[in-house]
Amino acid sequence: MNLDFFRSKRVLITGHTGFKGSWLSEILTYAGAEVYGISLELSDENNHYKLGIAQHSATSQYFDIVDFPRVKKIIKDFKPDFIFHLAAQALVRTSYEQPELTWRSNVLGTQSVLEALRGIERECIAVFITSDKCYANKEWCWGYRETDELGGVDPYSSSKAAAELLISSYHKSYFSQKDSPVKLASARAGNVIGGGDWSKDRIVPDCIKRWARGEKCILRSPSATRPWQHVLEPLNGYLTLARAMSFSDHLSGEAFNFGPNETQVRTVYELVESMSARVASKMPSVEFEIDDKLENKHEAGLLKLNCDKAFQKLKWLPKLNFENTVEFTADWYSSHYTESYLLTIKQIQTFFAQDSNI
Repeated sequence: MNLDFFRSKRVLITGHTGFKGSWLSEILTYAGAEVYGISLELSDENNHYKLGIAQHSATSQYFDIVDFPRVKKIIKDFKPDFIFHLAAQALVRTSYEQPELTWRSNVLGTQSVLEALRGIERECIAVFITSDKCYANKEWCWGYRETDELGGVDPYSSSKAAAELLISSYHKSYFSQKDSPVKLASARAGNVIGGGDWSKDRIVPDCIKRWARGEKCILRSPSATRPWQHVLEPLNGYLTLARAMSFSDHLSGEAFNFGPNETQVRTVYELVESMSARVASKMPSVEFEIDDKLENKHEAGLLKLNCDKAFQKLKWLPKLNFENTVEFTADWYSSHYTESYLLTIKQIQTFFAQDSNI
């Protein structure tokens, strides 16, 4: 993936101040793209975007993504070459507490962007990011393919499945003609970790915040198995997909999985144990314990993706092994508490300079 491809390109990112969105904003700003972001108002003082370089060069508008007239006007005026739609309510536990917000943001927000793309006359490539949880999880041991059944038990997962159906419907109804100036695709990834994530009810930031205060981290699902990947991995996938779509008419309307290889699948306990060892010298405490009495709403115990399609059609492969993923993540948080945010750019430079595993 050559980032020079995006130099001087106009790129619209929805959810650009979120965890993945802020990293994508940093990557594209570093690459020399003209970045325009749509997001809700910033609230967390630790927000990765607020403290990064993209804040000083990107144009930002803060409003709800379901505001279709504003989205349409921005797309019409900005004339983006690329759109990356990441705006969403992204937490499973929050979706149980606020199902209406979750469905509204994840489905109507997606429709807002899709509808704004109708009728535009210049070429635009749009990548819609959903989730690995869009699949009807059978708890089986092999990875889900893009053709497997969509579904979901919790409001978050089911809303992401619905968003996938919506994207497919819009493509077939409005953008499937050969002369369509709009090309779109969906990208599915999950269990992303990395520096700059401060969301509640996520294992890494929960541990880091507690350890920084000298407190124990409580594990509610230590045996849950996840295919952990660093945030730069799927973002590299989204960029690779967008670039490939600019050279091919055969990728529009497709869905792609982006996930780590088999060796990255580890339990929550294994992840926390590895993280604690890496940050032990920088934190007041790195203790953790298991509490089976904690309320635990339904969440998949085993879920992984088959990414053969991304390899075959895009020549995309993950770069980092599990140890690298933990190293990148732990070092960023250690740097946050002791040094500066310059490590974000250093990690981007290191990652994109590599052709294969570090």
